[in-house]
Amino acid sequence: GAHTAPMKLRDAPSACPSLWRCLPCPPAELRLDLVLSSGQSFRWWESSPGAWTGVLGGRVWTLRQDRDQLWYTVYGEEDEDKEEERNGCPAKTAKLDGAETDRILRDYFQLDVGLSALYREWEAADPLFRKVAEDFPGVRVLRQDPVECLFSFICTSNNHISRITAMIERLCQAFGRRLCCIDARPFHAFPSLSALTGADAEARLRALGFGYRAKFVSGSAQAIAGGLGVEGLCQLRTAPYAEARKVLCTLPGVGAKVADCVCLLSLDKAEAVPVDTHVWQIARQRYGVAVGGKSLTARAYQEIGDFFRELWGPHAGWAQAV
Repeated sequence: GAHTAPMKLRDAPSACPSLWRCLPCPPAELRLDLVLSSGQSFRWWESSPGAWTGVLGGRVWTLRQDRDQLWYTVYGEEDEDKEEERNGCPAKTAKLDGAETDRILRDYFQLDVGLSALYREWEAADPLFRKVAEDFPGVRVLRQDPVECLFSFICTSNNHISRITAMIERLCQAFGRRLCCIDARPFHAFPSLSALTGADAEARLRALGFGYRAKFVSGSAQAIAGGLGVEGLCQLRTAPYAEARKVLCTLPGVGAKVADCVCLLSLDKAEAVPVDTHVWQIARQRYGVAVGGKSLTARAYQEIGDFFRELWGPHAGWAQAV
């Protein structure tokens, strides 16, 4: 429930946050720093030591941990209404109550999944996991919005985290609605699907430095708008993993790895194991998985995923995240 925050939480930015609230959450269940900086989501920024500010569900949040509590605040309703009236923008969505913000965070961090129990299962199954896990407690998988997750991961091909983060920031500034400004830094919502389907979207993305990915982003936006729809994309959460992956792989710019990232991080497929060249090398060198060839073929990709699913069980994608 809501508590008055400890003193050190009061150095909050200027956008007038509502009260700080907290959820019980020991570090063995969640380490914010490990989860938010590891390339699952690209919308969080360490705004001051130990405090992470980012956009989730069309709102700006700051999160921090204190012993066994996850503290959070959501920004900006009051100030914004004035600013938006001045700018002639429609006033924003209704203010959330604490029960609802708690629910959003619990869902995003999937806090109903008991992580330390899973670590114990993976450690029992895999001595190599046990060695790594000592240094990396509390790594869990986020449950993201499928549209945001899909378009973010289309941008990840041949790319690295800092550059992906900057690209997605430009994408949100150009196509997403402005939410608020904190310490002179504007925050934007992730673009809606319809914002990315415009005839000029590809050219605008090229101008933002997206290169060949511009075509994939606008092409996938049009393919979803003209086919599955946002609703159909979200309904893949209830479809079997193999089916969801197959549907995603029909979209421009979506291969097996991007599809697996989207399955794992937004479509509730805990068994999806994204395989890149690093994972492929670990599988061969450290686990002795005998997969043929000098390159990661579709068949080798499937065999590596199956190997780890067999080893780690139904939450294999979570173990791979660690």
